[in-house]
Amino acid sequence: MFAIIQAAGWPIWPLLLASVIAVALIIERLVALRRGRVVPAGLLQRVLGEYRQKGASEALIGELERQSPLGRVLAAGLRNAGSSREIMKESIEEAGRAVSHELERYLTTLGTIASISPLMGLFGTIVGMIEIFGSQSPSGANPQQLAHGISIALYNTGFGLIIAIPAMIFWRHFRALVDSFVIDMEQQAVHLVEVIQGGRK
Repeated sequence: MFAIIQAAGWPIWPLLLASVIAVALIIERLVALRRGRVVPAGLLQRVLGEYRQKGASEALIGELERQSPLGRVLAAGLRNAGSSREIMKESIEEAGRAVSHELERYLTTLGTIASISPLMGLFGTIVGMIEIFGSQSPSGANPQQLAHGISIALYNTGFGLIIAIPAMIFWRHFRALVDSFVIDMEQQAVHLVEVIQGGRK
């Protein structure tokens, strides 16, 4: 591995840094965006059951806010359960925007790495081409310098694509996952509003 890094030259170092950051972000998002952690199953039914028995108690609201992103959205609705439907919906929308922003954390960085990695690889290719042209002299090409220039060009291009492809796949996967979580939370929040305001049972 170290021999490959040596052959790829100094342009490989920014790509290595990008790859480490991308792997760290992917692992962090895989842990943070688990469905059971974001939208726990059966939470709405449990909240509605406790609301019917005890009302919107501070203990219930505090527990929901600490539990999960969905819990924070439902807690915002319960906190305004005595208000009108419009005020309750507004508070849920505000909490939903904050939760959505939190769920999208680091995705911009991951998308940026997916976009710029091929460009950094292309930069390495250009550096390699400069090395190749620099190996030309009136007495002929220096084979060692020519081989070094080719290795810089090819290794950097390949490594840029190796980083970009998985980063793009995970970025699109996480975006779709966040969108599905937001829709799920919206539906559950609407159900909560309609039950509390007397629209549903």
